[in-house]
Amino acid sequence: MRLLRTVGCFGRLVVRHFSRVARPGGEELSRLLLDDLAPTQRLERLFGLSPCLLALRAARRRVARLLLQAGKAGLQGERAELLRVAEERGIPVLRPRRQKLDALCGYQVHQGVCMEVSPLRPRPCDEAAEASPGDDPQQLWLVLEGLQDPRNLGAVLRSAHFLGADRVITSRRNSCPLTPVVSKASAGAMEVMDVFATPDLAGFLKAKAQQGWLVVGTVGCPGPEISQSSKVPVTSCLEFLWDRPTLLVLGNEGSGLSQEVLACCQMLLTILPGRHLPPGLESLNVSVATGILLHSICSQKKSFPVQTEKGQLLQDT
Repeated sequence: MRLLRTVGCFGRLVVRHFSRVARPGGEELSRLLLDDLAPTQRLERLFGLSPCLLALRAARRRVARLLLQAGKAGLQGERAELLRVAEERGIPVLRPRRQKLDALCGYQVHQGVCMEVSPLRPRPCDEAAEASPGDDPQQLWLVLEGLQDPRNLGAVLRSAHFLGADRVITSRRNSCPLTPVVSKASAGAMEVMDVFATPDLAGFLKAKAQQGWLVVGTVGCPGPEISQSSKVPVTSCLEFLWDRPTLLVLGNEGSGLSQEVLACCQMLLTILPGRHLPPGLESLNVSVATGILLHSICSQKKSFPVQTEKGQLLQDT
């Protein structure tokens, strides 16, 4: 055994032990420092049938391998499609038992499906800011400030995709990232949507207002504290007229919109309750409120599906 002293890439003295019969890839490799190795992209485990299938179809992530729960019955339906697409793309497929898959997915509800994939990041907001109102007055962007619960964010994305919001903008500060839990809560909608993020939400809203967009904030059941502290008019979502490109802004689960963002709003929407509410129940969960607000606005859009008395779906003209 002998010692070899070398200088690392950052001028650090590294002492390495070499054996006369050292084999490539043996103990010597395990003693290399992390910064001596080439960087690799971190992978995360996406779980759930719809998120994994939609991620494969969208092809926005790099997929390292697919894990399908081992079982006696053959794969059918969407699971069979997962296997077929993976084999077509040369993606390795493993068949772990239920207990192993439970542990790999952190004991989340995985439906027997898991994929090791590259992370999905929000797109820079500069790309979204390039869009102008144009000739279509009925554009609706959903803007989220400081949503921190991944299941709330996932449910919001699912509603936005289902009801027809054109784009989703998030704040980079104090906001939940696009994690596998968010994707599962969105039923995979996160995998096919374009989500943008900005480090300066107030600046973004001001810039869009100058372009002719209407910036609409949201508040809980209006009380004296809102009417006294805000000069912005508060309107029921049922009375809102959607006649120009609109940014609908929702705030943090606990604190709502920040004062900086409130100052950018030209109007505030609220959902009026159906009964007198005791203290502590004056507001809705943010994902539930999002669904109600988006439906009340998007139902005004031409070609929005409406239901007749006979239960048939017609296109509203």
